[in-house]
Amino acid sequence: DSFDILGDGVKELLVGRDDGVLEIYNFESADDPVLRYDYALSESIASIQGGCVGKDGYDEILASTYSGWLTGLTTEPVHREDGSGEELKLSQDMQSKISSLRNELEHLQMKVLQEREKYQQSSQSSTAVSSVPAFSVNDKFTLNKDDASYSLILEVQTAIDNVLVQSDVPIDLLDVDKNSAVVSFSSCDSE
Repeated sequence: DSFDILGDGVKELLVGRDDGVLEIYNFESADDPVLRYDYALSESIASIQGGCVGKDGYDEILASTYSGWLTGLTTEPVHREDGSGEELKLSQDMQSKISSLRNELEHLQMKVLQEREKYQQSSQSSTAVSSVPAFSVNDKFTLNKDDASYSLILEVQTAIDNVLVQSDVPIDLLDVDKNSAVVSFSSCDSE
């Protein structure tokens, strides 16, 4: 998207990437765009939009991720300082927003616990029928020209416990900064 998030009268380029990085580029001169800000999300960004959403006078960037999470970045300051340099307390409006969000979060957590308990009870009954749910998988296998390696990116709308990679030829698995997986190797019987 393009939006004047910096408020300088010139639209910035808002970029959401597959690796979860959100970037803001500024056109300070007629040359190439300059990266001004970046923010890393935990999953790929499906859509990005700039605008005034939450509060008048404060622009925001909204990003939608692969699994449907909405993340907002705002220009509204979280805290303000008075002339002496001491932080002011949150406004009553902000405190009520936080309180409302906490109550909503607690309500949703209770609802999730109730549904899990209901599922556990129904799955243990004698008439229970179990089925494997169908998940949409977002996968990419791309060549990195710099080090002649391939990147395998898997995203699912649920937690991934294990990924099994089986190959007929020897492979080396390389660790990357964003990887939270624990790699274990095992030899396979060629028969």
